[in-house]
Amino acid sequence: MQERTLVTGATATLGREVVARLLAIGHGVRVMSRRPRPAEDPQHYEWAVADLTTGRGVADAMAGVRTIVHCASGRSGRQKEAYITRTLLEAARQAGSPHLVYISIINIDQVPLAYYRGKLASEKLIEESGVPFTILRAAQFHDLVRSLFAGAAKLPVMPLPTGRLQPVDVREVADRLVELALGEPGGRVRDLAGPEIRDTGDLARAYLRITGKQRPVWTLKLPGKLFRALREGHNIARDPDRGSATFESWLAEGAHR
Repeated sequence: MQERTLVTGATATLGREVVARLLAIGHGVRVMSRRPRPAEDPQHYEWAVADLTTGRGVADAMAGVRTIVHCASGRSGRQKEAYITRTLLEAARQAGSPHLVYISIINIDQVPLAYYRGKLASEKLIEESGVPFTILRAAQFHDLVRSLFAGAAKLPVMPLPTGRLQPVDVREVADRLVELALGEPGGRVRDLAGPEIRDTGDLARAYLRITGKQRPVWTLKLPGKLFRALREGHNIARDPDRGSATFESWLAEGAHR
């Protein structure tokens, strides 16, 4: 029987890339989604309707699964993120404890953001669960940085907080997750970041240049613990593995546009 990997959050940015890579190597894939399968969806993988916020269908989605790549996210805050992870872990234990691969974020213990606190709480739940696991922390995706800049560029002047970023191509994160999913549980593995550490203003000007927009860029020293953490570089990984795609090369390629 073909081994199956269950992918949560499989219809979002990272999950789609993970699914595509697993299918490309002929690996069995089961997609978990709260919604029924679209009629036009290609029949190359299994589809399990399940909801991590209620637990409905999660146990059935686990049946016959060897590995789980957990890309689903409770973006509304700390409690929801930890809650959906707890729901997944309970079902995983009942299903015989398959290998759980979890995507997290670099330096979530140093940046005071509610979503990051939820990711940190999820890591702790996983580490204490008894389920074999691998945790990969990655930097922000190029997609997220572009979205932030696209929103700011709607204004006559492009306002941004002072700080630095080291964004990474989501496709390189997906490659690493698949590699980890096909291997043995590794616990907390080396962080993955982009090839460059860049000032927000510098990245914004690159975005404007490549997309053909013209705006003044205004970087601001904003108040609050979050923006202070960004200014002081607490979001920057100290010794990560590095991807190869820069923000400019990714934009110029037209990836995901």
